[in-house]
Amino acid sequence: MRLDLAQDVGALTAQLVDIESVSGGEKALADAIEEALLPLGHLTVHRVGENVVARTSLGRPERVVIAGHIDTVPVADNLPSRVEDGLLFGCGTSDMKSGVAVQLKLCLLDTPNRDLTFVFYECEEIEADRSGLFRLTREHPEWLAGDFAVVMEPTNGLIEGGCQGTLRAEIVARGARAHSARSWEGVNAIHGIRPILDILERYEARRPVVDGLEFHEGLNAVGVRGGVAGNVIPDECVVTVNYRFAPDLTVEKAFDHVRGLFEGFEVRLLDGAPAARPGLTHPVAAAFAAAVGGTPSAKLGWTDVARFSALGVPAVNCGPGNPNLAHTAGEHVALDRIADSERRLTAWLTGPVSAG
Repeated sequence: MRLDLAQDVGALTAQLVDIESVSGGEKALADAIEEALLPLGHLTVHRVGENVVARTSLGRPERVVIAGHIDTVPVADNLPSRVEDGLLFGCGTSDMKSGVAVQLKLCLLDTPNRDLTFVFYECEEIEADRSGLFRLTREHPEWLAGDFAVVMEPTNGLIEGGCQGTLRAEIVARGARAHSARSWEGVNAIHGIRPILDILERYEARRPVVDGLEFHEGLNAVGVRGGVAGNVIPDECVVTVNYRFAPDLTVEKAFDHVRGLFEGFEVRLLDGAPAARPGLTHPVAAAFAAAVGGTPSAKLGWTDVARFSALGVPAVNCGPGNPNLAHTAGEHVALDRIADSERRLTAWLTGPVSAG
């Protein structure tokens, strides 16, 4: 399907939605995006896998990266798209083809006030090692260089700065195996997780302020594994915890925090992803905040802004979709909100640039 970038942004969103692109099956949409961008003479277009990157080279003193993933979760009988009462329904409308449509409209700006890089990437909704943006950070980090980045994740059109880090750890309770008919001869490891659960129940989450935004952490049990057989007293029980931590901590310091809470238990780190600072202190970010309006808040969750932060590029989340509707069968987006997002970002990228 050939994309028509000249149509209004709502109709463009519908066209994107109707090109099914469940994670791992983005080729048709990546082909359509590449085909639409190649004729634009002010852009240099690169393609790796199902990832398309388009860049201006106007010699501007600042470069802004605008990124969005083109994949969706599996379709839930919600294609093709439809419009009802000013709302566009369909898989990926909110997360995040409405944001991708705004990106594509901004690609038409041939004399923006800043150099622009547009990143359209695959496999965001599945395991991190398949992420197209992760691939680009390893293979072509120079394509992602910039002074500031906007990830078009759904935020109801408001700025969500930075993101929480996340780690999973296992807390191990040990016991001694025995026959369940003679339980007194063993030590039941499942019973031994009570102190672990008590620590979690009493835990008071930190609420640190980072770069002017308050983050609200969370530490919770997300899994319990134990038991050998129906007639055996188990000698091990493992509680898996998930710690969502603020960007004033590294993964290493966050794990040290968890390990300190469960002193006396074996604590094993399973995996972790770093947090990202809000990135609102740079002058280009301040100009963006002024154009978008509203009160920025901290992103409570992990997003790809962390990948830009790791490259030294401050980044925020800001897209027209509603995050509460993401991944739902009734997913939809307000058409006027998509248009408003396009209008505000266009004003930011075409208006006067502060010398600050």
